[in-house]
Amino acid sequence: MARKDISMTEAELLEFLSEGQKSLQVASNDPDGYPHLVPMWFVVEDGKIVFRSFSKSQKILNLRRDPNLTVLVEEGTGYTELRGVMVKGEANLVDDADYCLDLYVALADRYAFFAGVEPGATPEEEVREYFAGFAAKQTAVVVEPVEVVSWDYRKLSSGY
Repeated sequence: MARKDISMTEAELLEFLSEGQKSLQVASNDPDGYPHLVPMWFVVEDGKIVFRSFSKSQKILNLRRDPNLTVLVEEGTGYTELRGVMVKGEANLVDDADYCLDLYVALADRYAFFAGVEPGATPEEEVREYFAGFAAKQTAVVVEPVEVVSWDYRKLSSGY
């Protein structure tokens, strides 16, 4: 018997990536040949995963040298609840302070940047004022997909 298709549709994939406060696992390639794996906050813009980091961070240095990366978003604690998306891609690095500041605003809408403040509760002007000094030291990463793999074990209902 053939295995049931548990991949997500494009609409399901976009909804999964856009909902909630999930972390993105980002794997870049260290100069010594080992994967450099770190969790990041992210947003989805035009169907692509976007995150930011300090321009001098190891992940950005790795991506400048080798733009290949793999990112993973997953959730679920029970087997029949597991869902995830893995994207193999190339990093499009954006060294633009205005874009990075816009990205901070989008991230503050999704994540709790400030202690005791719900995501999206901080006015945009306050986010911009607070992060204006950081934005010039940031690099945004737009993940340009080469291959996308997804799974939603909730589609199994009765198992394999």
